[in-house]
Amino acid sequence: MNSLLTDAQTLVVKVGSSLVTNDGQGLDRAAISAWVTQISQLVKQKREVVLVSSGAVAEGMQRLGWKKRPTNINELQAAAAVGQMGLVQMYESCFSQHGLHTAQVLLTHEDLADRKRYLNARSTLRTLLDLNVIPIINENDTVVTDEIRFGDNDTLASLVANLIEADVLVILTDQSGLYSADPRKHADAVFIERETAGNPALEQMAGGAGSAIGSGGMLTKVLAAKRAARSGAGTIIASGRESDVLLRLAAGERIGTHLHAEQIKTLARKQWLADHLRVAGKVMLDAGASKALLQDGKSLLPIGVTKVEGSFDRGDVVACVDPDGKEIARGLVNYNAAETARILRKPSGEIEKILGYIDEPELIHRDNLVVLA
Repeated sequence: MNSLLTDAQTLVVKVGSSLVTNDGQGLDRAAISAWVTQISQLVKQKREVVLVSSGAVAEGMQRLGWKKRPTNINELQAAAAVGQMGLVQMYESCFSQHGLHTAQVLLTHEDLADRKRYLNARSTLRTLLDLNVIPIINENDTVVTDEIRFGDNDTLASLVANLIEADVLVILTDQSGLYSADPRKHADAVFIERETAGNPALEQMAGGAGSAIGSGGMLTKVLAAKRAARSGAGTIIASGRESDVLLRLAAGERIGTHLHAEQIKTLARKQWLADHLRVAGKVMLDAGASKALLQDGKSLLPIGVTKVEGSFDRGDVVACVDPDGKEIARGLVNYNAAETARILRKPSGEIEKILGYIDEPELIHRDNLVVLA
């Protein structure tokens, strides 16, 4: 059985603090350079890579001359703010040696919980990938509170995988993968090579009674795989100490624990849009637009809309209704109800003139639309 990464085109790679720092004492340039070299090779293979990197707090502590990690939230946020400068500088410096640019993207839970901000974040990341730029993502520690924080970069990485509909989430750690019990305490612990993400037994193995692995963060990785699977992404939990681990995984080598998603990506996306989101309004389509959605697999353009119902904002889910009054599709709309009413029956080339700006030429892009009929 090949690696999950073999045929993956879009992947999220998460590297833990221990893999980018000198035992937590500032950034390890040699280690980061090695990760950058591997990711650059993946990009040359025409793969899209988003990197979720820890290490900002450790770098900030070193820059501030702090020997002990603070417990006060304000001091942690200050350390993260200082450290982010060094983290991004180092990644940009290393990637530039391979002819690639990076972009810093800081996210909070609110960014992904709010539909409008979710859509904006998704559009930004997709644009960066289209421009062959490597997004370097971290939690926005300087503004986050305990109530809204992700809590760990494993969770953040899984939500980013959902956001961009990645094929695979790769979580690199200082452990070789998931065992049936803590191998440091149980000699009979069995290594889990392949399983289905979301299997309740995995959570028991990673953090249930009698296991200490959860204290080392394995439970968060298992839960991250469960979240990633909701949009059809598989997850690999592997040791970042393995030489060229990303390139070997891409070449088909089975390294670490591979957790497969039960749903294929298209079905997961369809279920998410069709069943789990409240419809905020409706747009009535003419026959041509209905055909474009049903038969041609096209995006919905404003020119094909004849009427708007309801009050919705950018990023809300709206129903697409054919001339016979039947809901044939639903998706995430790029303009609010008032704006949609102004541009309906108009070609996309006139959006900017009518509204004074243009977010997207489509009212609903086909990537954010699911056909129901």
